[in-house]
Amino acid sequence: MGTIGRRGASSPRELARIGDRISFVYLERCTVHRESNAITAEDADGVTHIPSATIGTLLLGPGTRITHQAMSVLGDSGAGVAWVGEHGVRYYAGGRALTRSSGLVEAQATAWANRRTRLDVARAMYRLRFPDQDPAGRTRQELLSMEGGRVKARYREESVRTGVPWVRREFHRDDFSAGDAPNQGITAAAQCMYGIAHAVVAALGCSPGLGFVHSGHERSFVLDVADFYRTEIAIPAAFDAAVEGEEDVAARTRRLLRDRINETRLLDRCVRDIKDLLGFDGTRDTGDEAEDRVTLQSDGDVHVQGGRNYGNEIIW
Repeated sequence: MGTIGRRGASSPRELARIGDRISFVYLERCTVHRESNAITAEDADGVTHIPSATIGTLLLGPGTRITHQAMSVLGDSGAGVAWVGEHGVRYYAGGRALTRSSGLVEAQATAWANRRTRLDVARAMYRLRFPDQDPAGRTRQELLSMEGGRVKARYREESVRTGVPWVRREFHRDDFSAGDAPNQGITAAAQCMYGIAHAVVAALGCSPGLGFVHSGHERSFVLDVADFYRTEIAIPAAFDAAVEGEEDVAARTRRLLRDRINETRLLDRCVRDIKDLLGFDGTRDTGDEAEDRVTLQSDGDVHVQGGRNYGNEIIW
């Protein structure tokens, strides 16, 4: 059995499943170091130890510094890392997959590469968002219109439920504070959901760029996944945070969102939803997924052992 440069990284069996992790940890104005297999956050109040293998996504806010060794252990643990700008408006992420298998990304690419199956997955995604409406037979234009109407209705419903005034959705890319309290909360919630979705997508070994509803962006599939739970979790958390006004609304939104994600075991649900949507049942995987296994492709979709040279012998 061939391998790709055996590395000292922990095997998937030694790591916490993405569904069992803390959804995200937000840090700001501190220095992040590594101590053994944990990371530490040091600020004026002292040092906080955080087990790296329990983190889904580490959000690094303004005033943070992180060492190379800390990034090394986070990558080894399969944790996502997002550098978040002021109020969480800017975003950057990366991470290593928890699996050694390419089975799930192959299933994703197969479904994405065919226009018919790509639309089938898009319809299934809308069914997941709006289970009381049947998207079967709908065109993409109809799906987009259906989503737009449902999201607008959700804003109005949350405004009535919380008593927070609502006018319209506004996103000011260069001035977070220009929006009112609910708009600030919605923006903050969206950035957190993008970070969480990116962590799950990366941990499963999927391609962030192969989207079924979104397209043309390096994180199209991440945006697809984050939208699954927008009306159910993100928007209500934003309006609940906005009840107390604009002061510190982003931080309140993050705390509410984190609690609800943990209470609903959203990460575990997200993993199941992605696998179901891509029709992945594990049959593409063979052997021990804890190993770095690589094969060579021959004719007729035959895969042969890697790590050796083949001459003229018949290999199928």
